[in-house]
Amino acid sequence: MPQISLTDFVDIVSSSGTPKATKVRQVKRRPPYDPASDFYRRIREAIIQVHQDDQPKEAIDRLLTTLNDPKKMRTYPTVASGYKKWWGRKSLIWFEPPSKQYSAFDVDVSVNPELGLDVEGKPHLIKLYFKNNPLDKNKVDIITHLMSVALSPLCTSPTTMSVLDVRKAKLISPTVPIPTLNGMLQAELAYISALWPSV
Repeated sequence: MPQISLTDFVDIVSSSGTPKATKVRQVKRRPPYDPASDFYRRIREAIIQVHQDDQPKEAIDRLLTTLNDPKKMRTYPTVASGYKKWWGRKSLIWFEPPSKQYSAFDVDVSVNPELGLDVEGKPHLIKLYFKNNPLDKNKVDIITHLMSVALSPLCTSPTTMSVLDVRKAKLISPTVPIPTLNGMLQAELAYISALWPSV
């Protein structure tokens, strides 16, 4: 049974034609996850830890003094600055975010937001987006829809599903439901399932 990340699923859905099949093949043939090759792992973990330990946002900067990778030394300060700008003066209270496998057509998609935060008293599950590439509406719709379908039943109160474009300090949440998304995503999972054995 194929097991893919939410990020990989979004990348596949956002592709078309031959590049879509190429992306499926790349996901299937990729080596197992290695934390050492996860470029944003340390800044992601630092953001989570700050909230878990109820520290001020400036605590994120402690990570920056420990970096020795030139690429991270160039990139992480921008990410940290964007996150702190979004935080601003908001009251943010941590809760443990649920995670779940969303399964259909023998394909498992890992739905695992990094943050569970009460933002000014309103619970949010937040997927962090660190990349410099523009985050388009289509990707946000897919992410928040799958989060809603998979995770809403696990939430004890109405919870907003969101994506935080960290560098731009912008939290994006769905405003209106998109009825066609269920069928479209089911079709994409069927496509992955059918193609997987042959790539």
